[in-house]
Amino acid sequence: QVQLEESGGGLVQAGGSLTLSCEASARTLIIPTMGWFRQAPGKEREFVATINKSGGGLRTYYSRSVKGRFTISREYAKNTVYLQMNSLNPEDTAVYYCAATHQSSSVAYTATNDYRYWGQGTQVTVSS
Repeated sequence: QVQLEESGGGLVQAGGSLTLSCEASARTLIIPTMGWFRQAPGKEREFVATINKSGGGLRTYYSRSVKGRFTISREYAKNTVYLQMNSLNPEDTAVYYCAATHQSSSVAYTATNDYRYWGQGTQVTVSS
């Protein structure tokens, strides 16, 4: 069983930055794929970014709405995945969830049912 715990959410003004962290209870080497999703009030949970260890390297994928503004990264020594969020706008307001799966391939895992493990979420609020 893998447990995930997010941190780093908060309130920020439009144009600002935040960095989310997600610490996994298991060694992340056995979890090749980790991702971030978000859910705004009244909306479905949506894909944000994923990082996948396959083919000897790391692959990153982003949703169109965050590409160029957000960066996902991993630190294996700390069992942690990060989401650096820049140029935030009010449309980024949501609960952000960390997710993990044992799947690994060259494809991007962007669906919620691709992931087996989920964190409890951390609130990000961007004021205008």
